[in-house]
Amino acid sequence: MRKFIPSLVLNFFVLSSIAQTLTTREMDRINWMEFAEFVPEKIQTVLLPTGTLEPHGVINNGADNTAPFAMAKDIADELNALIAPTLNYGMTGSMANYPGAFEISEKAYSLFIRDILKGLARNGFKNIIILNGHGGGQTAVLQKVAGEVANELQIRTLVVNWWSYASDVTLEVFKEDGGHAGLNETAYIQAIDPTLVHQERYNSNQATAYPKDKSWSAVPFPSSIGLYQEGQGYPNFNQEQAKEYFQKVNEKILALIEETIAKWDLAGL
Repeated sequence: MRKFIPSLVLNFFVLSSIAQTLTTREMDRINWMEFAEFVPEKIQTVLLPTGTLEPHGVINNGADNTAPFAMAKDIADELNALIAPTLNYGMTGSMANYPGAFEISEKAYSLFIRDILKGLARNGFKNIIILNGHGGGQTAVLQKVAGEVANELQIRTLVVNWWSYASDVTLEVFKEDGGHAGLNETAYIQAIDPTLVHQERYNSNQATAYPKDKSWSAVPFPSSIGLYQEGQGYPNFNQEQAKEYFQKVNEKILALIEETIAKWDLAGL
């Protein structure tokens, strides 16, 4: 018995020491015991990357998933947040007919994202931050469902379209506007993993400016690169600008999330 007690005490301190350090921020890479040690007592925020599979010029079809996941990994420590598994399939829309693209119906997507948000809330997260990498109709669905779940379960949700919120960063770094799979998005992916960017396949004719004022519409959209402004946003494949853009975008998104959570707390919500 005399030998057992010191051993038990030692084991307690060893286990306590292990429990102080989170092995990873990624939810699907920790076990249930570690999760219970940190959520919700020590961690109340979760980052949920959402995207889809669709053509992106000369970068990967999963760019809308690659970008928000990399962003989540970059900012999770400063937010003291866990990262939920990326929702890789989405509402692709006008590019659904391109090779390798997938289209999830609005009804199916709405029900699925609702259950995901409810599951995150049920597991103890108070702040659910959706880092969305794909626009179109998906944005409206995410905002609607996140708002409804927040009100229903008395939690706090934030939906961020990173490329849109950071549009001023695009102008700051590149001195021009970007586009879908254009200058800004290609640079962001290039900063994450240059092997996902195939400059040798690039042709400027692969880009088309989006119509203004809905003056025309084509399905499928005729190009996998959609420019926000005529004559602007063509990829330039500059690695240094890509790194700068990645850093400044993440800093801006991080600041938005931190400010939002601080104001929620201030309001006692």
